[in-house]
Amino acid sequence: MEEKKHQGVKWSWTSAIIGAASAIAATSILSAKPKDPTFHLISINFTSLKPSLPVLDAEVLLTVHVTNPNIAPINYTSTTMSIFYEGSLLGSAPVQAGSQPPRSCQLLRLPARLKASQLAQHVKRVVADVAKREMVLDAAVDIAGTARVLWWDHNFKVRVHSHVTVDPVFLDVIDQENTTKLQLFASGRWIN
Repeated sequence: MEEKKHQGVKWSWTSAIIGAASAIAATSILSAKPKDPTFHLISINFTSLKPSLPVLDAEVLLTVHVTNPNIAPINYTSTTMSIFYEGSLLGSAPVQAGSQPPRSCQLLRLPARLKASQLAQHVKRVVADVAKREMVLDAAVDIAGTARVLWWDHNFKVRVHSHVTVDPVFLDVIDQENTTKLQLFASGRWIN
């Protein structure tokens, strides 16, 4: 009697293996928890002085190493990084729209203009920082974009805050602490 039950069923090992592999792949993709990208300031290079009477503004080039540790490629919109000294907005650096492949690293070169008038507001502190050859700068940027997983685009926002100690004489990066906070848009709301 058992033999008659199984006679009408055709079994294919190929279909079973493809089905199991598809189930495992779908489960791993859907259950993969997004990871925060990492940002690391590599260098600050002085490029020029621009007259902004009665002082001169400095133009610098920031080189930032960015890592996307996720399994999905990302596309991001243009934004602006704000640079602060002693709580005052010192300058900004535009971040052009772009993309980054999954599990990859890339270097971003961001031109920034630093306002000498803002440094002049903190002249005593600036002189002390130059004397000890350590100046603390903070930078913040919000980056928004999409990450494509299979056929769906998922919106995301990343808040990056950097606390950087530089040598104000040679513009060397001495130390830095970078924090990122990733938010995804799902089910009509932002989740952490």
